[in-house]
Amino acid sequence: MTSDTARKRVLIAGASGTVGQAAVRHFEALGDWDVIALSRRPAGHAGTGRVRQLSVDLDDAAACAAALADLPPVSHLVYAALFEQPGLVAGWREAAQMERNLAMLRNLAGPLIAGGALRHATLLQGTKAYGVHIHRIPVPARESWPRDAHDNFYWLQEDWLRAQAAARGFAMTVLRPQIVFGEAAGVAMNLIPVLGAYAAIRRAEGLPFAYPGGPGYLSEAVDARLLAQVIAWAAEAPAAAGECFNVTNGDVFAWPNVWPSIADAFGMEAGEPQPTSLAGYLPARAEVWAQIADRNDLRHRDLAAMMGESHHYADFCLAHGATRPPPPVLVSTIKLRQAGFAGCIDTEVMFRQLIAEAREMRLLPPR
Repeated sequence: MTSDTARKRVLIAGASGTVGQAAVRHFEALGDWDVIALSRRPAGHAGTGRVRQLSVDLDDAAACAAALADLPPVSHLVYAALFEQPGLVAGWREAAQMERNLAMLRNLAGPLIAGGALRHATLLQGTKAYGVHIHRIPVPARESWPRDAHDNFYWLQEDWLRAQAAARGFAMTVLRPQIVFGEAAGVAMNLIPVLGAYAAIRRAEGLPFAYPGGPGYLSEAVDARLLAQVIAWAAEAPAAAGECFNVTNGDVFAWPNVWPSIADAFGMEAGEPQPTSLAGYLPARAEVWAQIADRNDLRHRDLAAMMGESHHYADFCLAHGATRPPPPVLVSTIKLRQAGFAGCIDTEVMFRQLIAEAREMRLLPPR
């Protein structure tokens, strides 16, 4: 019989988010993990009974300590929690936001580490590590480069966790996914609900699914389901210990080029491009969305609750307002492949699958 301290038990912080939801589902499906899904708002996970759900505010150090005190030994931590300010982009360079994200990690991981059972921790970053939100980057970006010279909560969290790992003897892995797409609604950065709301509202207005962004540029995506596979691999792979890996689907895309395929997934015509700020267009049509939700018995009648801050992220990702093509944002995933993870997915297939799944979950109306 396996002792309780020897069991594989993963705590996923940020379980209601895009990455967290996918990670919970993936670890649960593996069958040999006990899963603790921790988030501030209810994550709504239901399945085999191997998922224990906790609602905890990571800003509250006492609440974190109390919640962890009642848990059995946790062997693995996946830290996918994140604080973002309203409006999203403006907060990325603010010191207060950086310090808050560090405090949240410390509030949770501090008592977890002190428990002595932790064997591995996974920390999520992103391509802002290379300064893509500040300046043009050489491509493809590589993990071996020196840190980009800008302040970032990534560095605060990573330095603290690496020091803890060295002192307490557990392994850690840092993952840097590209633009993450998944099923989660009401989060800071997931474009599937935003694109779905835009499509439904355009259809209700009798308009085509016009591309709203600026000039196209080369980028990469990562399916949250694929990222969850990487997270599970990193939790146990010796080659992942102490390392940092970029993560992508494995191909590249430009928004104008993939737009017709996305339109087809929504059962719509793309029409001619029509530069539009989704951060402005969608909130102004909240009542249109409410009517759509009522007609189709959707889970979120409140458009703001469904989108979170992701409509602001959409303007950033689609280069709204740019007058010339932005520079390419590409990262190398050679290091991840050489370490032993070779999974991939076609980005157009990803869009079609995630849109279909969002319909099945009643986040979006039928085709």
